[in-house]
Order: sequence, then structure tokens, then C-alpha cells
Amino acid sequence: MLTHIIMYRCIKVNNRMHLPESCCRRGMFFLLNYVKNQHHDCRFFKSSSSSIADKNQQHLDDCKKKKFHNKSLPEMHNHKIKNQEVRQKTKQPQQTLTDKRVEQQTSLPSLPRPTLPSLSSPSLPTTPSTPSTPLTPPTHIPYDIDWIFPRMLRPSGFWYVVSQITIFAVGLFSKIVLVLMNKTHVYNKQRLIDAIGKRPPGTPLVTVSNHYSCFDDPGLWGVLPMRYVCNTFKIRWSLAAHDICFTNIYHSLFFMYGKCIPIIRGNGVHQSAVDVCIQKLKLGEWVHVFPEGKVNMTKEEMRLKWGVGRIIYESPRVPIILPMWHEGMDSVLPNTEPYYLKFGKKVTLNVGKPIDMNDFIEDLKFRGVKEIVARKLITDKIQDVFHKLRLETEELHRNRFL
Repeated sequence: MLTHIIMYRCIKVNNRMHLPESCCRRGMFFLLNYVKNQHHDCRFFKSSSSSIADKNQQHLDDCKKKKFHNKSLPEMHNHKIKNQEVRQKTKQPQQTLTDKRVEQQTSLPSLPRPTLPSLSSPSLPTTPSTPSTPLTPPTHIPYDIDWIFPRMLRPSGFWYVVSQITIFAVGLFSKIVLVLMNKTHVYNKQRLIDAIGKRPPGTPLVTVSNHYSCFDDPGLWGVLPMRYVCNTFKIRWSLAAHDICFTNIYHSLFFMYGKCIPIIRGNGVHQSAVDVCIQKLKLGEWVHVFPEGKVNMTKEEMRLKWGVGRIIYESPRVPIILPMWHEGMDSVLPNTEPYYLKFGKKVTLNVGKPIDMNDFIEDLKFRGVKEIVARKLITDKIQDVFHKLRLETEELHRNRFL
């Protein structure tokens, strides 16, 4: 600092470039060391003439400019970095304070807001919010069944030949087991025969029944005449569980040629099996559905699945809906091990009256009812018919043992 003051006095005193008399040798020594350390070549003249003083002043100005321009870029960059570090150090205490405030706010539990009672409507009791249920895992498919659906939608000539052989063998076996080796009685059998063989061309048919045994399909169709039970062009299309009937290539081929459509239980109403059923109804064919969705081993009154409602509602033409109820099929093939067919058992099959839903479905479509509501309403109607038909069939089956 002292050398800067001395340098300033050397420049400004009387506009001349000479040292004042009050400057001692020690001050002169500091001044010369300062100039030497800065690598500047500074010349001092003792003459008192104004021209020499002006030259000295100009020389010092040139030295200052040279000192500024000779700064290297790394030095300037390091200077900027030091300034930024100083600024960051000054900001750190402020940031730590704000971070502490945020942590305190997040750590505090959220208090419930007070709700004011509404004057317009009486206060209703609030139900506790149920925790959101986790997403159900995807259904396990033991065998890939995607190749089956295209073959069912567009069957070839070879497909019909193999299907006719399969249907003939299975239909003959069902007739032997159900009619010859067991005591089976069918009530209102003509309704089923007329619906299969005498319905108008292009009119689809949907039959629905309870599911008490794994032999329900194809065993129930053994009561039909040979021209129907052994004819692949007349027999039904039926839904079958993928995890039971389609577990490998051999089972898949057998049930595919037997006109069984693999359905994945748990995948909802919008899946390929239901789409295939709708396409078959569009062609005026016969589709059989077990609305309970599984073998009802406990024989409880179950809520029917909505897939049957979608099949009926989305059919281009309203099908003939024929309900059926049977008793005793679980005694022919029990649901417990060993799974062997029994003989000499009594089986009762009761065919109900066709359910007329033409006006009901047209009214739903005219009013623009949502699809999910429409298929529920259709399923509920079938459920009501099932309840009455079950009571009637159980009484008929009970009277046979008296």
C-alpha cells in the first residue's frame, strides 16, 4: 500500500516525474522492488523539464495498459472462480435455513380441515375410505391359445372333416353314457329340438344352464337325436376353461375340433372367446354358455357372469334364449376323486320357456343405455329365470325318488 502511495506521489507532484525530497532511501528501495517484481521497465528522469515529465507520464500509462492486457486467460478464469466461491459461501447459510424450514413443514402431519355443515341438504353419514386394492396379477396361461381363434373364425374344409369325426365320436359316447347306462328324463324336450332344428334361417340360438359337473358338456347333448348330436353343423359352440381343457397341443386340438372355445377366467367380458361367440351368433349358429363361470360344486345360488349379457346384447340379431336346468349330473361324474363315470344314476333335465328379450333390448338401445348397464340388466333377467327354473327342476327331480 505504501509503494502505491509513493508511486502516486511520483506521478502527480507538480506534473513532473521526480521524487519528493521527503521520500527517504527506504521508500525509494520499496518503489524499485515493486517495479522490479511487476517486470515493468520504468524509467525515471531527474530533469525538471516539462517535456521529460510528459514522456514519463505517457510511459507510465503505457505500462498500466500493458499490465492489463498481459493478463493470461487462466488467471482471469481463476479470478472469476474465486469470486463465485465467495458468493456461494455467502448464500449457503440462507439455503440451509430454507431447507430446514421445508423439512419441518414436511415432517408435520397433515391436519384434517374442518368441514362446515351445509344448510341446503341434511348431513349424511360418511363412510370410511377403503384403501385402494392392488392391481390383480395377470392370469397365468399354461399353453399359448392364440393360434386357435383364427381357425375357429375361418374354419377350413380339413377342419370340418376332423371336427365331424370328433363330434360323432363324442356325441355317440355321450348318448351311450347318459341314455343307456343311466336313467335320464328330459322335461320339455321338444322345446330344445325345435330351437335347434326348426328356428328360422339366420336366427341365432343361445342356451344357458347351470354347471354342476365336468360332464355337463357334452353329456347333456346325449339326449338329442342322432342327427343333431353327431352333426358338427348342428351341434353347439361352447365355452371351455383354458386351464383345464387347453393345457397342451393334444388337448387343444381335441377340444378345438369339438367346437369348444377357450375362455380365460378372470380376464373379463372383453376377450377373444366372447368375440368368437358374437361372430358365431352373427352367422346364426348355436352357442351354449354356463353363466356361473365355473363348476358349482357347492350348488349355491351364484351371481351370473356378465359375459352372457354381452354376448346377447352385442349380437347383430337378438337370439333365441333358451334356459335349462339339470339335476343329478354330479352323480354321474362326481367332483371328487376318483374321477370315474358312474352308472345307474338318475338325471333330470328341465328345458324352460324361451326368454323373449327383443323389446327389452331394443328399448335399451333406443334409450342409449351404457353397455355395462345393459349387459347387467340382461344378466339379471336370466338370473331371475334361473331361480324359478331351479325350484321347479329340484321338485321334479325329488318326485322321481318317491
